[in-house]
Amino acid sequence: MQGVGFRPFVYGLAHRTGVAGRVGNDVHGVFVEIEGTRSQVDAFLAGLVEQAPPLAEIERITTSVAAPTGAGDFTIVASDAAGQRRTLVSADSATCDDCLRELFDPADRRHGYPFVNCTNCGPRFTIVRDVPYDRPLTTMAGFAMCPPCAAEYHDPADRRFHAQPTCCPDCGPRLTLGDSTEPIPDAARLLRDGKVVAVKGIGGYHLAVLAGDESAAATLRRRKHREDKPFAVMVSDVDEAGRLCVLDGTAVELLAGRRRPVVLLDRRPGTAVAPSVAPGNRQLGLMLPYSPLHHLLLRAVGAPIVLTSGNVSDEPIAYTDDDAAARLSGIADALLTHDRPIHIRTDDSVVRPFLGRETVLRRSRGYVPEPVTLRMRMPRPVLACGAELKNTFCLAKDRHAFVSHHIGDLENYETLRSYTEGIEHFRRLFDIDPALVAHDLHPEYLSTKHAQELAGVELVGVQHHHAHIASCLADNGETGPVIGVAFDGLGYGTDGTIWGGEFLLADLRGFTRLAHLAPVPMPGGTAAIRQPWRMAAAYLDAAYDGTPPPGLEVVRRNESRWEPALAIARRGVNSPLTSSAGRLFDAVAALLGLRDTINYEGQAAVELEQLADPAERDAYPAATGDTIAGADLVRAAADDLRAGVATPVIAARFHNGVVDAIVRTCLRLRDRTGIADVALSGGVFQNLLLLRGCVDRLGANGFRVLTHARVPTNDGGISLGQAVVAAACDGPLTSSGSPGTAAGPAGT
Repeated sequence: MQGVGFRPFVYGLAHRTGVAGRVGNDVHGVFVEIEGTRSQVDAFLAGLVEQAPPLAEIERITTSVAAPTGAGDFTIVASDAAGQRRTLVSADSATCDDCLRELFDPADRRHGYPFVNCTNCGPRFTIVRDVPYDRPLTTMAGFAMCPPCAAEYHDPADRRFHAQPTCCPDCGPRLTLGDSTEPIPDAARLLRDGKVVAVKGIGGYHLAVLAGDESAAATLRRRKHREDKPFAVMVSDVDEAGRLCVLDGTAVELLAGRRRPVVLLDRRPGTAVAPSVAPGNRQLGLMLPYSPLHHLLLRAVGAPIVLTSGNVSDEPIAYTDDDAAARLSGIADALLTHDRPIHIRTDDSVVRPFLGRETVLRRSRGYVPEPVTLRMRMPRPVLACGAELKNTFCLAKDRHAFVSHHIGDLENYETLRSYTEGIEHFRRLFDIDPALVAHDLHPEYLSTKHAQELAGVELVGVQHHHAHIASCLADNGETGPVIGVAFDGLGYGTDGTIWGGEFLLADLRGFTRLAHLAPVPMPGGTAAIRQPWRMAAAYLDAAYDGTPPPGLEVVRRNESRWEPALAIARRGVNSPLTSSAGRLFDAVAALLGLRDTINYEGQAAVELEQLADPAERDAYPAATGDTIAGADLVRAAADDLRAGVATPVIAARFHNGVVDAIVRTCLRLRDRTGIADVALSGGVFQNLLLLRGCVDRLGANGFRVLTHARVPTNDGGISLGQAVVAAACDGPLTSSGSPGTAAGPAGT
């Protein structure tokens, strides 16, 4: 992997062990030629693994014997760009401790310089234009190194030996804040005064306000048109994070590691965070500074700040200076910017701890473009186009799957352009010319249309929920077969209906649909996604045979439109049938008065989870079989509501009822198939109450349970699933295990 200081490390190791020879980059990675005594060579090879740089991840080392050349010293040779590229590019990495010491040392020439970096930290992916990773092929090409920086760059004993973004106040990028002569102190003053400041980061612009200032947070929401979705909060260090949220060892590792994602954590009661930062949410998304600019700004402000993506809701993050000036001028009171270009926009990653390990919910800055290493080898190169929402794409060859940064929802021109430009950038970086192109079965997805417009490739349509389960398998290095439980908002089914509450017998090659939530109509089609009361109407209609009991507030609130919505649903007009688990959660959220209309995807379900009483153990019953009666759960919730049961208890009993239905269905399917492995995937399993319940109870019943870790369980992981399904269908898999054979007529 280039950009991790491996050549300088090898140079130093060679001098320490006494070997002669050379090291360089080519399109395959790092090559080394050494000669010396047997003991010197053995010491060198051992040191390659034991002393590798912090950012290096060594997959394998191959060696061969060559005739000695009589070399008298060890050198770093020029990079060779010829041939088919197999080298990798490092993700952006948080500022290391050595650079932080320089940043805050008044005697250091880089004191207070917001672009300090070295071979062990700093921007990588977001500044790389091409490979090999050398300065002329990065956005640092326009900054000629001054003599002191050049001396460090060429000094084998220096930490910046061959560090491509090396710079200092005399020769590197410069920070600006309008006509201010002190950009960081003045930006901090603006934040303390309640202003909104746009800050140019590593992968794009952020919008910042003081996290404890309710007026400023509310102003940011209003200007950004982001009514309810939580903001991320940046804190100065782990101690400050611990004052806001409950931390365990895994949380500390995630917060303080080199990737520096946003970490979702349970908030402590009474914390000094404005209500508008995360309205009604029991969790906060915290992150620590990951660039020198962040460290300087947090120290100058002296308090946590909101740091949210620099955009209007549903638009991609701004990353060019002209775009930021145009799009953010109506939101931000000032722009804290700099003149180092960002080559490719990259949002912050989002993770959370689960059962002592990291679970990725949005995989982007700090993770991308490092590949997901696969158990199988791709017979031919693959492009997987991903889903429509939370889109990522995936380019794969050999044993590497390059899942892209978070693109977003493909619903406007700017996001679609980011998508197509990202694919071309990855193709160029990793020299992948796809022969197979995998896509979703939904004919109207823009990702599907993109696949169909490509010439000279073989197309492979992959059913949405099969891709979810295949993604979970690949995430865990498995090939199946498993009982796949795919619960999400929607996916195009092979029978023409909208799926989303599925039990599949699946491996990488195919699947059979064994059970699912009983379908109900979606009154008004996509309007039912934006207006959960419509799903409450459909489910109550099914639960009470068309005559819901009197006294339900959801009916009263929507009285004038209730019967018209049911009329079109009963006639099947613009009301497709759906087995979606997400729509079931929406129905119960509306029933309990949480949300008749949503402002962001999944909001009603999120608020239903937040409402649920975690101490409640009772569960609503639902009939199970080849179909699972979600209407039974809705009827039980409605009856309890009419009886005066508290809504947190009802929400918990509903969650427990869903868990119970999943477990009982899996038990029945194990008896039927003999399969005792279960894979859980789909956006609904972002719900921790549901996920923990399923993992605990399935495990207690003897199942081996697979969940996501390296890629998101939501649609951000779909592209990986599409890629491995396309590869599995393309030819024999080369792996240490053999795939299952569970493919049915409703297969890929």
